[in-house]
This record gives sequence, C-alpha cells and structure tokens, in this order.
Amino acid sequence: MRTHELVLAWIEKQLSDGHLVLGGRLPAERALAEKLEVSRTSVREAIRILEAMGVVRAGVGSGKDAGTIVIAEPGTALGSALRLHVATQHLPVADIVQTRILLESWAVSRARADAPELLEAGRLLDRMDASTAVDDFLALDVAFHLALAEAAGNAVVSTIMGSLREAIEGYAAALTLNLPDWDSTADRLRREHRAILAAVNHHDGGRAAELVAAHIEGYYREAGLGQDPAETTA
Repeated sequence: MRTHELVLAWIEKQLSDGHLVLGGRLPAERALAEKLEVSRTSVREAIRILEAMGVVRAGVGSGKDAGTIVIAEPGTALGSALRLHVATQHLPVADIVQTRILLESWAVSRARADAPELLEAGRLLDRMDASTAVDDFLALDVAFHLALAEAAGNAVVSTIMGSLREAIEGYAAALTLNLPDWDSTADRLRREHRAILAAVNHHDGGRAAELVAAHIEGYYREAGLGQDPAETTA
C-alpha cells in the first residue's frame, strides 16, 4: 500500500472511531511516521497528495492555521477523483499517450537526486528483469513510470498519473496483441528503462526527457497504431 493510502486509511479509521473530526489536526510528521512505520519524507509526500485530492489542508508557521487539518470526509473528497478514474477508461489512447509524454518528460527532467522513489524505480526494474508473465511485466512497467513521476515531488502530477494508472495498463495490455514478438519488445523496454533511470541518476534531465518520450511513443508505434491513433480508445 502506498503511503498516501496508509495515511488515508488511518484518517478514515480515526474519523469512524471518533478520535478525529473534520477540522481536526493530524499528528506532526514525525509522530505520524512513527505510527505508520514509514519515513517522514513519505508522510510529507503523502500529505501533499491528500491536499491535492481535497482531503486535508496543510498549514505552515504557528497559530490556529498551523498543522495539517482534515477538511473533508475521504469518501466525499475522493468522489471527484473516482469520477476522473472512470472517465479515463474511455479516453482515446492517443490522448493518454500525449498526456503521459507531457507529464513524464517534465517529471524526469526535474526528478530530485535524493528522491526515494528513484531507489524504488531501480528495485522495480530488477523485478521486471525476472518477470516472465506479460501482465506482471506491464504492472511493474506502470509502477516504474509512476515512481519516476513521483520523484519530481509534484503532488498534482503524481495524482494525475495515479488516476491514469489502470488506463495505461489497459491500453498497454491490449497493444501486446499487435506486437510481432513480445520477448523482443520486453528486452527493448528493459534497456530503455535502464537508460532513462541512468540519465535521471546522472542529473541529465534533458536526456531523460528525450528518452522517456521516445520510449512511450516507440511502444505505441510498434503496435501499429501510429497512423490513425485518434480512433483508438483505451
């Protein structure tokens, strides 16, 4: 479970048990990290995501506006996010591809060198090397791209990418049926993933952006959908 999901589940439990009310403050980062047994950095990123989703409002400084305040029931706040998720299942694949290129190119060009998500991205690639099932490979592939997006530290980009997750997996899986040789494609994707991550780790954001754009477009075109992509839906 991702850290923002852990924090969300904790908030829901606290609300249902009466230990927290709307307008109430969450514990400090250190205390919440200890409760959930995660790092303070992970909690900080989780709060940013939940703030973008409308669940909490994070204040700074001191006084009545300080601290992180719960401003909406999670179920209500997530309603709009759910509607976006449902909508993505019917978006044209070409539009999803273009959106991914815009978001991911920006994200990898600004990924923070100390972002823990980069270490997670490396671990995902190791698991991908050992993966033989297509579905498992594609799930790890999407997780890798989400980790790279999150490394930029922009909660809005992370939230949008997260909402597109199943749509991306869906069209990627459908396109495998058009590929002449999945094993060859998988080997190429592995090499491209490694090159993208290497560019990010070497602080070459421009190169990483070029590589990730070519990587996304290449898979799409190899499946034979580059000629008239607008007619294809996820």
